[in-house]
Amino acid sequence: MTAALRVLLVDDEELARVRLRSLVEACAAPRATVVGEAANATQALVWLESQPCDVLLLDIHMPGRDGMQLAAELRQRARPPAVVFVTAHAEHALRAFDLDAVDYLTKPVRRERLQAALQRVAQRLAPQAAAPAPLAEAEPVVVVSDRGRVVRVPVSQVLYLKAELKYVTLRTADHTYVLDDALSDLEQRLGPRFLRVHRNALVARHAVRALERRVIAGSDEEGGESWAVRVAPVDEWLVVSRRQATAVREALVAAGL
Repeated sequence: MTAALRVLLVDDEELARVRLRSLVEACAAPRATVVGEAANATQALVWLESQPCDVLLLDIHMPGRDGMQLAAELRQRARPPAVVFVTAHAEHALRAFDLDAVDYLTKPVRRERLQAALQRVAQRLAPQAAAPAPLAEAEPVVVVSDRGRVVRVPVSQVLYLKAELKYVTLRTADHTYVLDDALSDLEQRLGPRFLRVHRNALVARHAVRALERRVIAGSDEEGGESWAVRVAPVDEWLVVSRRQATAVREALVAAGL
């Protein structure tokens, strides 16, 4: 029988720890048991000096060092425990996944959601076969907040990102999300798989299908006609600045289009 996951609860609110303990005990698969509790980062570090755990259920806003600082410190260890953030605040999700968090749960936590997070922990800790094939790198994601939920959108599903006033629109084939991140920051994180077509837009190279002169809203040129790129599979057109037209054309040639 597989050993139960050893869970350390780190939250400055005793009632929150009591509720988390009951939720952990209610999870059937994977089996998990609470082996310790801490009310702040210092207590957690002291506890971890003398005994191991598999995963921290970690609050963010606590007196002294916050949960983000604790996670960053633990990450420097040779074999750090997994971290699942449990917080009332959704705005830290992006930074949480930058710290290699397994999951990010917002309070009040549902048992099904906690169980899914613990399943991810168990998968990460599962022993590999004697001669495993090289592991593929984890699919990079963009973390967004959608109607109060934290959603991890795989980068491979992102078609384009477009700056609109004070926010950025992220478009997939079947959904549109709104981000608070700056487009320039997203460009650095997403890397060369995205092509800058305009000062306000990035398009996934795999989604570029055509470059044409069109009359299109948002054109910088007199008369409203400018270069525009067609984005598949949504068949939408985005303005391409004169400065970026050559790069877009070269991307189309490289893709054999």
